[in-house]
Amino acid sequence: MRLTVYSDYALRMMMYLGLNTGKLSTISEISEAYDISRAHLMKITHELGQKGLIETVRGRQGGMRLAKDAAEIGVGAIVRACEPDFAIVPCMEPNAGIVCAIQPACVLKRALSAASAAFLDVLDGYTLSDLLRPSVPLRQMLGITLDDRQKQAIIEDLP
Repeated sequence: MRLTVYSDYALRMMMYLGLNTGKLSTISEISEAYDISRAHLMKITHELGQKGLIETVRGRQGGMRLAKDAAEIGVGAIVRACEPDFAIVPCMEPNAGIVCAIQPACVLKRALSAASAAFLDVLDGYTLSDLLRPSVPLRQMLGITLDDRQKQAIIEDLP
């Protein structure tokens, strides 16, 4: 299985937002932190906002943040929101019709469908919160600094 660059960037964006707890983040900040295209991030921001995974705030002081707590956002849900389909081979594409001489008797399609489902099942076992550990080194690598209010919010969330 291979994810598109689009999904990769979406996952990275969601991780950044999850690490930047309670604060609005901008496309420019995320682009600079990961050294990825602002244009790609603009498209991803639009789609993730439409799908209810992030909230966007317009204006000079605007930005984006997670729409829900990171523990409530499944990694599989993020990937499903970004991937156009999970057709590993042409015969798995919707409305593909007959694309292979052995398709009517082939077990490969069934095996690949099961593999795709297993892949998504594994991703469904993780939340965005799981991807944010260890948060301190991840924040350092991305240049995210927390203000006192954000630090206090994290402390209050600890068990």
